[in-house]
Amino acid sequence: MAEKVTFAGLPRQYCDPDTAAAVIIPVPFDRTSTWIKGADKGPEAILDASANMELYDIETASEFYKKGIFTDRAVKNIKTPEKLADAVAARVKGYIKKDKFTVIIGGEHSVSIGAIRAYAEKYDRLTVLQLDAHSDLRDEYHGSKCNHACVMARAREVAGIVQVGIRSMDISEKRSMAKGSVFFAEDIYDRSDWINDVTARLSEDVYVTIDLDVFDPSIMPSTGTPEPGGLLWYDVLSLLKQVFRAKNVVGLDVVELCPNKSNKAPDFLAAKLIYKSLSYKFC
Repeated sequence: MAEKVTFAGLPRQYCDPDTAAAVIIPVPFDRTSTWIKGADKGPEAILDASANMELYDIETASEFYKKGIFTDRAVKNIKTPEKLADAVAARVKGYIKKDKFTVIIGGEHSVSIGAIRAYAEKYDRLTVLQLDAHSDLRDEYHGSKCNHACVMARAREVAGIVQVGIRSMDISEKRSMAKGSVFFAEDIYDRSDWINDVTARLSEDVYVTIDLDVFDPSIMPSTGTPEPGGLLWYDVLSLLKQVFRAKNVVGLDVVELCPNKSNKAPDFLAAKLIYKSLSYKFC
């Protein structure tokens, strides 16, 4: 029997589901993406890359892994995004009851819907902070309300939303955008005050959803729909650091990695982004 793959390649004493501070939930789903396929391979690539990280974080002078990271079994073999949302919600609710911080690793962006619904049930005034190249505000796409292009339309039904890094959308989505809560990439790339503005729009309890195409394709080419003009590594870290310090971030997902066997750097970026986020949360 193959040995179970764990986030960061941690030894057993740091992977106890009862004592771990964080839980990684892989969701290898890729049924509604419309261009480059392969997001279902994202969780495996992230876990593989994470085993090669140094686990001392220089910025926070911490070793978060000692607080424990449990890697759960994958949510898989589900045929529709609607059923997937229910399955992910059920899994996340179980960990919310145990006071665990969950990290969903996708998989296409539709995997976020269930987690958002689960946290919205617990937190009455939840805000979903979306880092993404695309607005994802279509009410329905290709016959499904849980399509990857509809994630934030579903999030808005149960929570407030703030969108960062947006640089691609359909005109039909424009009328449903919340004024003052959308930070287009072209409006923030040459500013230094936008992070304070984003933070001010958030409620106390925040769920963070990160579509990796928020990053510029020069550092994150491995996505299903890469868009030019994205944020860079330290832009995203600066935002996350402030949000984690100023607010109660209750959960996180990192989605839309389409791994390329010829370029492992994006896989490592995704793994490192998760570990940095956990370090900001707990250290």
